Amino acid sequence: MRFIPITASAGITGFESPANDYIQLPLSLDALLVDHPSATFIGKANGDSMIGVGIFSGDILIVDRHVTAKTSDVIVANLNGEFVCKIIDIKGRLLLSANKKYKTILINECDQFSIEGVVIRSIRCHRHSLVLEAHT
Repeated sequence: MRFIPITASAGITGFESPANDYIQLPLSLDALLVDHPSATFIGKANGDSMIGVGIFSGDILIVDRHVTAKTSDVIVANLNGEFVCKIIDIKGRLLLSANKKYKTILINECDQFSIEGVVIRSIRCHRHSLVLEAHT
């Protein structure tokens, strides 16, 4: 992968592209985005409950099982057989959405609940990939 060490702006100018003098570095997206490869999985967000923290439907979530969840972390959890992505309040036993149109979920004693991992990064795809569509 070629790494271009510039900041890109959305404006268009008539100057030569700084990418012409690129630097080739031995860099992989795995090395850049994944801290604990053997404990990390990737999921795809579905819905609009987390838009307040910048996670939109279709975004790719990098979820780390090695990281211990703490209050205010964005997590992926299994709640009664359904995978959810929410903000956790451990002391209050609450799952919070980052969109005011969704209610807070209280984790009851009778619920089957497990934290599957902490969302450490999310990636927004601006063009749909055939690979991602095949896995949904």
